[in-house]
Amino acid sequence: MTRGPRVIVAGAGALGLTTALALADAGCAVTICDPADEPNASAVAAGMLAPVFETVLDGGEAADLDLLLAARNLWPALAGRAGIEIDRSGAVAVGSEAWLAQARAGLARLGLRGAELPRPLLEGLAPGLAADVEGVLSREDWRLDPRAALDALRQAAEAAGVAVRAEAVDGRGDADWLVIATGAGQGLAGVAPELRALAPIKGQILRYADRRGGRVSLRGEGAYAVPGGEGLAIGATMEPGRTDAEPDLAALAPLIAAAERLFPELSGATFGVSAGVRAATPDGLPMVGPAAAPGVVLAVGARRNGWLLAPLVAQIVTACVTGRDAGPYAARLDPGRFAGRRPRGKAA
Repeated sequence: MTRGPRVIVAGAGALGLTTALALADAGCAVTICDPADEPNASAVAAGMLAPVFETVLDGGEAADLDLLLAARNLWPALAGRAGIEIDRSGAVAVGSEAWLAQARAGLARLGLRGAELPRPLLEGLAPGLAADVEGVLSREDWRLDPRAALDALRQAAEAAGVAVRAEAVDGRGDADWLVIATGAGQGLAGVAPELRALAPIKGQILRYADRRGGRVSLRGEGAYAVPGGEGLAIGATMEPGRTDAEPDLAALAPLIAAAERLFPELSGATFGVSAGVRAATPDGLPMVGPAAAPGVVLAVGARRNGWLLAPLVAQIVTACVTGRDAGPYAARLDPGRFAGRRPRGKAA
């Protein structure tokens, strides 16, 4: 059987694996290359698919909400394709009345309204939550288990014919296309100078293995709390400019304090630490689409929203490789926006 274009995908995180699967489904001959000894930031994540609270609580641009929602809406199809379980029960903003008033105002600016949770219901959803906080539920924000999702995506990709190699690449080689999904890594900046626009951000997450945290994700003042099979995850630090993945207790101090404000029973409790390095662009949106170099496509810089944006990134990259319409969001993510290049196919 004749195969389509030969594609190397550099990077086996959420963006790389999702893109590889989409390319294989489109008839491409795909190989994923990723050094086995490099940390994968996608595994060091809470797995939140949170377009609303990322916008309202974490400094996102309201003008980008449509893009984030469009990405989230692609997830049910991807989850069905790869056998990924999505928790669509929503997320709850919890905090003082003054802080929640700001959250409500942020929702209102987006034309949204959260559901006020009576205290007994909130306690049932999140046992052990501090007695002086209230909660507002957004059904728009979902979540998944990142490690399980990575495993499922890899299995689905391999079943679709994708080859996986534990190695780095230094260029396109004899492939028709190179897709760069290497996070904050600069190893391919010689091939794609656009990568130099990325800034690394170290993130650390606390994991309390003997706490489960209830049945719903929480977004609090200075921290989020996500229940899971590996215990309650509290995150995350945002440490711009750092490229190491080593635990740093000094940088964790504000996060530990925020965790103990949410759940007083965590005071003095034992926790583990996971750390990863993400990449961010100057405007907070990823670079997705053709690089200046022929045959090179970028899928990098999603900051905290790699999991959320993965299916949209895969859709745009696959369109670039196969010559299809990349859709209404491609121009906003075009890598050339930081180098003065016009998006491909746009008039002067």
